[in-house]
Amino acid sequence: MSDSVSDRRTFLKRAGAAGALIAGGVTIPGRAAAQDATVRPDPAAKRGGTLRYGVHTAPAHFDVHQSGTVANIGAQSPMYDTLLRRSPKDGQTIIPDLAQKWEISPDGKKYTFHLRKGVKFHDGADFTAEDVKATYERIVRPPKGIVIPRTPLFSTVGDIVVVDPHRIEFRLTEARPKAFMLGAFASGWNIMVRKKTLEENQGNLRQVMAYPGTGPFKHVSRKDKEVWIQERNPDYWNKGLPLVDRLEIYHMMPFSAELGAAFLSGKLDYARLLDPVSWRKAKEMPGVTAAAFNQSVIQAVWMNTKKNKALADVRVRRAIHLAMDRHTLVEVVKDTAPMQVGGFVYPFHEMSTPRAELEKKLGYQKDIKPAVQEARRLMKEAGYGQGIKGLDFVVRDANTFKLWAVAIQAMLKEHLNIECNLRVVQISQWFDEVGGGNFDLGISAIVSSLMDPSDYFSAWYGKDGPQNYSYWTNPAFHDLANQIERELDDSRRKTMVRKAEDILESDPPLIPVSYEQIYDAWYNKVHGQNPSTFFGIYDVVRWDNVWLG
Repeated sequence: MSDSVSDRRTFLKRAGAAGALIAGGVTIPGRAAAQDATVRPDPAAKRGGTLRYGVHTAPAHFDVHQSGTVANIGAQSPMYDTLLRRSPKDGQTIIPDLAQKWEISPDGKKYTFHLRKGVKFHDGADFTAEDVKATYERIVRPPKGIVIPRTPLFSTVGDIVVVDPHRIEFRLTEARPKAFMLGAFASGWNIMVRKKTLEENQGNLRQVMAYPGTGPFKHVSRKDKEVWIQERNPDYWNKGLPLVDRLEIYHMMPFSAELGAAFLSGKLDYARLLDPVSWRKAKEMPGVTAAAFNQSVIQAVWMNTKKNKALADVRVRRAIHLAMDRHTLVEVVKDTAPMQVGGFVYPFHEMSTPRAELEKKLGYQKDIKPAVQEARRLMKEAGYGQGIKGLDFVVRDANTFKLWAVAIQAMLKEHLNIECNLRVVQISQWFDEVGGGNFDLGISAIVSSLMDPSDYFSAWYGKDGPQNYSYWTNPAFHDLANQIERELDDSRRKTMVRKAEDILESDPPLIPVSYEQIYDAWYNKVHGQNPSTFFGIYDVVRWDNVWLG
C-alpha cells in the first residue's frame, strides 16, 4: 500500500481507461390539495395520437409492489391507479385518485377514505373497498416469500376495516406526521390490484404480465426487451381522460447512447434518463424542451457484514467509506449520467447536512489525503494494515456501475490494499445475489418512496429493512430512527436526523457513492408533462393528462 495518494487527474487517467386538506380547509405540510382537485383535461387539449416514450430496460418481473425499479413503474403505471396521487402539474401536491375524499381523526390514528363509485377494472369487475383492503394487507403485511420495499411506510397500520363497499378505514397503532402518511398513500408504487387477482396467484404477481388495473390505459401487447403497447381505456372513471389513444413504451438502457440516438433522431417523442451528452444536444435543438430534476435514488456499495468477518468490523467499513474519492466518482461518469455528491440523507433535502458543511467532513472533501490517512489508521487498528484480498464485488450491469466498480476497485487497492474481484450480473440477478447474501461488496442503486428520512431510515438502514443488504444493525441508530418516526415537531426531527447522520458516518451501513439526477427531453408537440419540480420518477408516470398538438 503506497503512502502517497494520487491526485484526481492522474487517477482519472488510470481508472477512466477502464390533507390532506383536513376538512376545515388548512393545507398541511407536504402540500396536500383541496379534495376536489382530481386531474381534469386541459381545456386546450387535442385528443388522439400515439405517444412514443423511452424510459428503461424491460422489467425482470411484473409485480409492481415487489419492485424497486423504474423498469416496472415506468412501463406499468399507466394501467393502474392509487388511493391518492401526486398532481402531474407539479409532482408534489397530493390530490384525490380512487379515493374521492378522506378524513383524518383528531388524534391522527384513523384515516378514512371514501372511494369513487362506478370504477371498474379492465376485466369489467367492480372496484370496491375489498380490493383496497386486499392490496394494502399485502403491502402492510406481505405473505411469506414476498418482499415489498414500501412495507416500512405502514409500520403503524393496525386494522384495515371495510366499512361499506366504498368506504375503508386504516387504524394506526400510533400517530404519524400527516404529510408522511398521505405521501405513503400517494406513492405511485402502491397500485390498486383486484382481490381476486391476488387470490388466484397466491399473492405473487411476478410472472403475471397484465393483471387488470383500473388505470387510464389497457394492455395491448408486449415484445420482451423492446416495447410495451397500451391503448386508451374507453371506460376510464375519470371522464375525458386519457387524451392520447395509444402509448408505445420502449425499453432502453438508461443513460445509453441507444436511448439518446432514438430521441435525437425523432423515433421517440419523450425520453427519460438521457445521458448528459444527448441531453445537452437535445437542449440545443429547436422544437425540443429539456428538463433536469432530482431523483429519489441512492447509488451505493453494500458490504456483507454477515458473510465477511472483516466487513463486520465497523473500523473496516468506516475506512472503506473514507477511502472513496466521491468527487472523482461523479467525474468518472459525467458523460454517462448526471450525479451529485451526498451522504446518508438526500443532499437536496432540508433535513440533511448542508452541502458546504458536508464537504468539510472526511470522506467528502475534494482533498482526500486526510480521509485516506484516517482510513489507513483504522485498517491498521482493526488488524488489516496489510490489506484484504479476494473480495467478491458484485456489479449491476449498467454503464455507471461498471465504470464506478473499476474506479472503486482501483481506489481500494491504492488507498487500503483491498483487492476485489469484479463480477458483473444483470439487475434481477444482482438483487437475488445480495438478497441471498452471496457477495462481499455490491454496487447498485435503490429508491425510496418518500424524501422523508423516516422512509429510508427504515427501508435502507432498519434492522429488518427490506433493502438493508449489508445486514447492518446498530441499536443506537434504530432507537433514534424510531423516535424520528414518531416525532411530530419538524424542528426536533431535524435535530434528531442530524444525530442519526453522525451515527451512520461513524458506523456505515453502506457506502454512499452519489445521488442521481434525471435528464428528460421531449418534442414540443408533447403537452401536459413538466417534470422540473418532480420528486423522482415514480409517482407521476401515468400519462393520463398528456396530449399531442
